[in-house]
Parts: sequence; C-alpha cells; structure tokens
Amino acid sequence: MNIIFVGRNHGKSKTIQLGSKHLLVLGLAVVTLLLALIFSGYTLRAYLEEKAELSIENAVVEKWRVKLNQHQKDIRQLKKISQEKVDALTLRMGDMQARLMRLDALGQRLTELAKLQNGEFDFSLSPALGGPVQSQQIDESYVMPGLLESLEQIENQIVNSEQQLEVIDALFVSRNTQDELFIAGRPIKWGWMSSAYGFRTDPFSGKRAWHAGVDFAGKEDSEIIAVASGVVTWAGKRYGYGNLVEVNHGNGYVTRYAHCKEIQASIGDVVEKGQVLATMGSTGRSTGPHVHYEVRKDGNTVNPKKYIHREG
Repeated sequence: MNIIFVGRNHGKSKTIQLGSKHLLVLGLAVVTLLLALIFSGYTLRAYLEEKAELSIENAVVEKWRVKLNQHQKDIRQLKKISQEKVDALTLRMGDMQARLMRLDALGQRLTELAKLQNGEFDFSLSPALGGPVQSQQIDESYVMPGLLESLEQIENQIVNSEQQLEVIDALFVSRNTQDELFIAGRPIKWGWMSSAYGFRTDPFSGKRAWHAGVDFAGKEDSEIIAVASGVVTWAGKRYGYGNLVEVNHGNGYVTRYAHCKEIQASIGDVVEKGQVLATMGSTGRSTGPHVHYEVRKDGNTVNPKKYIHREG
C-alpha cells in the first residue's frame, strides 16, 4: 500500500510505501484510539450522571432540612401554647383551692356556732365518695376540653355552695351573734395611730398614694387582737402586707392585720373578740413596728375610723 503526499510548492509529491506489518500496526492504533474514545465517553457520562445524582441528593437533603426546621419551630410553638394553657389551668386551680379553703373555714365556723359537734359535719375531712365499677365505664383520661368543662362545673358548684353558706351565715348573724360580730375598737392593746385612711405621702416613694387602712405604731412584739369574732381566712405571707391575718366576720365584713412579726392564728380558727391574733412587727412593706389595719365590706375597703371609735 502506497501513501502519496503532495506538497504545496511546485507540485512535488512524496510516496510512502506501507507493508502489511505497517498496516497491522496502524489498524491496531486506530482500534486502540477508538476504544480509548469510547471508554472516555463512558467515563465522562458516568461522571456527569454521578454529579447529577449528587445534585439531586443535595436538593432532597436541603428540602428535608427546611421541613425539619419548620417542624422544630412548630413543636416549640406547640410547647409554648401548651405551657400557657397549663399555667392558666394552674391559676384557676389555685383560685378554686383558695375559695374551697374559705368555704371549709366558713362551714367549720357555722358548725361551731350551731353546736353541731357530733361529727355530722366535719369540714377538715374530704367528702366520702365511692360506688361499684360499672360495666360500661370508660377507661380513658380526660382530654383538655373535658378537663376544662369539669373545672367549670366544679367552679359553678363552688359558687352555689358559697351563696348557700353565705345565706346560712347571714341567718346565724341575725340571730344571737350580733354582739360578738360587732366590729368596734382598736386592733391593739397599746400604741397610737400613725397613719390615717385615705391619700398620703408614700413613705418609700415620697409620692401621693392611697392608703387603704390605718396604721397603729407601737412596741415590737405587742399583741394584735381581733376587733370582733369571726373565722380566720388568711394566716401567712402576702405581697406588700408581710405576715397577714384576715378574719371574716360575716355579712360581707372582713378585717385585715398586716406586717405581723409572729402569727398566732391559723386558717379555719374561730376567734373571739379581743383574742390575740399575732404580735406587732415590721414585715413586708414597712418602715418600723406597726400594724396595718383594714376593714372591708363586700370586697371594698372602708374607713376604719368609725369602727374604731364606736362602742361595742
């Protein structure tokens, strides 16, 4: 086989003669080149396919990452809402417990006033409950709507009980306990009035502020006494008041004795007029030993002056 090369200048040509060996080598070279090109093509295609798959995987991962972040955000929001609902229920339960405590104290007082001491009415114990298990009993816990409905029913029962006990209490008051329940006199045995009822200069801020009671200053550890008979409905710390004793006298009347050093009465105690409730101190928002004395009628404060100076 001859290969002729023709030059550009003067039409000269050059002939190369190829033998069978040369053709074989050339053929092998061409086949090798073709195989190399084919292999390179497959390799490039595989590379491109792998890169495309990797891009798809990255897109899927990013999509799920966005969804996961959204789910985490939703969970945090759900936890926040759930905690708010739990806090609201806790506040309602605390209020109901306080009202039940007042009902128990009032019931105990009425029991003693009516001289029902045979155990028929014992407000210090939980009501007796029972009954056989029913075959159709539902064995499941309350869900949130059902729990709220149950709380509302209990609250309505408390309101009804309060109204009934207040009526009974008013009947007892109107019979033969008027003298003992007549609010009169000072809540101390020794001391002097240091601040009157009404607007005054606040001893801490120096600004004009409302004073809902009267202050009686005296010697620390002096006795603080009840101005009328009643039942103790608060005996402990209270914001602003320090150690506080509150006595319910019926007919909507309540007296408070604040800033006590040591409380000597307990919730539910039936106290008599002149009985020692606590000792004078300076707890809470106070500048020195004294008792802050309040008189409340139907939840509103009234000027204690007319009760202090009237005769019992």
